Amino acid sequence: MPDTVLYEKRGAVALLTLNRPDKLNALNYELIDRLMARLDAIEADAAIRAVVLTGAGERAFSSGADIACFAPSVAAGPDAALRDFVRRGQRMTARIETFPKPIIVAVNGLAHGGGSEITEAAPLAIASERAEFCKAEIRLGFAPPFGGSQRLPRLIGRKRALRMILTGEPISAERALEFGLVNEVVRHEDLLDAAFALAEKIAGNSMLAVAACLGSVTRGINVPIDEGLAIEAGYFARMAATQDIQEGIAAFLEKREPRFTDS
Repeated sequence: MPDTVLYEKRGAVALLTLNRPDKLNALNYELIDRLMARLDAIEADAAIRAVVLTGAGERAFSSGADIACFAPSVAAGPDAALRDFVRRGQRMTARIETFPKPIIVAVNGLAHGGGSEITEAAPLAIASERAEFCKAEIRLGFAPPFGGSQRLPRLIGRKRALRMILTGEPISAERALEFGLVNEVVRHEDLLDAAFALAEKIAGNSMLAVAACLGSVTRGINVPIDEGLAIEAGYFARMAATQDIQEGIAAFLEKREPRFTDS
């Protein structure tokens, strides 16, 4: 059987590719579990400093959850549907959202349903000009189950999110950029180059500082400002005890490039 999530290492950056192009990279249970395992291995590999996540084929990043896969879980009743389908998908998007290394989603085509929810969860996203985003769950008779009803309004605003969620109307890559769902839109043939350029730029920084930035923003964004400031201060206190902060300050004062050791 083909591997549902391909792995390639390019220097300090890992490329993960959702690999069910004949099914528009629909998210079946096997693919979700494989993606989680890939992320576990990448987190443990100190040589990997950033991740680019994309889809195989020319048509889709991911068309969303695999209906044929999850339908039996729904038919088995609420307990099975929540256990096998909803919680599995929510664990996946939460893992992407809180991953300690930057994940850059390179959206190469359709990002419908769960494909959009992965994009919403990722800290950074670059879209091909051919990309299309859609909250298609309403047409199947349910609300977004992988975190989309919570993350999308926080990203693009309640009214914009509700229009997408309640109508199932797709939006273009340019509209997604306008809404703040993606960071950048590039020519289709330039997509991976743009994603790797961003990943490599981030990878040149202290990975302790990168993880602190990711954690501070992700944890702080959904709490009152006073709590967020306390989270920020806590991350700074941890960094204050590292060699990297001393190296960064010394390099600035000496007008040279820093040489971080992630320690």
